[in-house]
Amino acid sequence: MANEEVEVKDIDIVVSKADEEGNITYGNPIFVKLSGYSQDELIGSPHSILRHPDMPKTIFKFLWDNLKAKKEIKVFVKNKTKDGNFYKVFAVVRPALNPNGTLRNYTSTRRRSNPKAWDIIEPLYKELKEIEDNQGIEEAENRLLEFIKEQGGNSLDDFNTVMDKLQKL
Repeated sequence: MANEEVEVKDIDIVVSKADEEGNITYGNPIFVKLSGYSQDELIGSPHSILRHPDMPKTIFKFLWDNLKAKKEIKVFVKNKTKDGNFYKVFAVVRPALNPNGTLRNYTSTRRRSNPKAWDIIEPLYKELKEIEDNQGIEEAENRLLEFIKEQGGNSLDDFNTVMDKLQKL
């Protein structure tokens, strides 16, 4: 039955790489297995093929804005599998640069996320989606900043620190 959670084990390290447009160029065997797609189906597909409808656009906009600025991002992600199920991960996404500073690819390393963190993240993501639908992404970004401040940060620059803190709950 669809919409059931697929377990990510503590020992799992999920790795994928994407080009500048977000198209998948590599996926390790655990990534392929969790996604439910074949390697051939994944390679060349946009990473958004895995986007679960519960994920707010604001989070991905923030992620891409920072990646394009050559910054690493840590984020909780709920991904959709080919058969309509889902899995939850804590992702560290970073730009991999060539020696001359140009982009080689984006590398995402994901691990099992802390279930306690999702007690905080899921209501936030639901709220961000509602704000996006009713007031737009800019207002949702404002709410994300408020959330960071509620969690002890000062600005969106503290996003990774807050995500790390939630993962360690």
